[in-house]
Amino acid sequence: MPMCGAWSRTWSRMSANIETAMRASRRFVLAAPMFAAFPARAQTVKVRLGTATPGGGFPVYGAAFVEAVHRVDPTIKIEAVNTKGSTENVPRLEAGALDIALVQGEVVHESLQGIGRPPADLKVLTAMYPTAGMFVVRADSPYRTIADLKGKPIAWGAQGSGLVILGRYAMDGLGLDAAKDFQPIYLERAGDGPAMVLDGRVAAFWGGGAGWPGFMTMANSKDGARFVAPDAAEIQRILGKHPFLKPVTQPAGAFPGQTTAIPSVGSWSFVLARPGLDETIVYRLAKALHTAEARPSRQLADTTAKNTLAATPSGRLHPGVARYFKEAGLDR
Repeated sequence: MPMCGAWSRTWSRMSANIETAMRASRRFVLAAPMFAAFPARAQTVKVRLGTATPGGGFPVYGAAFVEAVHRVDPTIKIEAVNTKGSTENVPRLEAGALDIALVQGEVVHESLQGIGRPPADLKVLTAMYPTAGMFVVRADSPYRTIADLKGKPIAWGAQGSGLVILGRYAMDGLGLDAAKDFQPIYLERAGDGPAMVLDGRVAAFWGGGAGWPGFMTMANSKDGARFVAPDAAEIQRILGKHPFLKPVTQPAGAFPGQTTAIPSVGSWSFVLARPGLDETIVYRLAKALHTAEARPSRQLADTTAKNTLAATPSGRLHPGVARYFKEAGLDR
């Protein structure tokens, strides 16, 4: 009998526990659809972004890029890395040392086409902005044409910068050798160029891009700035020899004191992605970046889906970007 009583009490406790568990199970089943309505929090990912040397346009753009993505999707943690510029960014992407990187148009062209190297297996995340290449001199300088600058000391920019390559192509289109027909000076930091022009160490500084920091420093100096670009006939000569370059105009008001537009030659710069970068990560980057178009910063004004589709070389748009554009109806 004692055993029967103990068993009875045990069974009662077991029955109560089973009933409690069943009630909890029913509550869970009823609640499951409600939980399913809320997507799981996006997984935090880390991305390394290669820019260029301090004082140039790429670090400024990179900072704006990071801020725009983080504002929309804070789970994407982007580390901006200063590099020597476009010519270093491409091999670092290929080696997997960078996930994405800013690359100037002429370097993109040479890398994808395999000019002087094997073709690079890199894809476009977004178009950045077009760059019109030109020289800047002091406003009181006697130099007004490219011919005036022949034989003079020229700061072509940081050695690894794509702007140096743009200058080489532009001069070659005019039958000039940037390394032989001028006194070339290459910089450790792009930001060192303006001081060299202002104190007379060089006659001119080569660069490009609306709002470019080197040009902005010159334009805001007490001596002021004047820009020297190819004239209409020279532009046609350059484009005739190097048709991958495009006519690009620096709009009026791009810099203080620049009251008229300045036609020149140049190309689009791009954010490129390394081989094997997960498509989902690229999709999330594209979604965040182009969602931020609703409130663009000055640096990202040209970084749009429309410009990316128009400027990207055929077959080079990253599948993750293409998927986002299709889902968002931006591919039409």
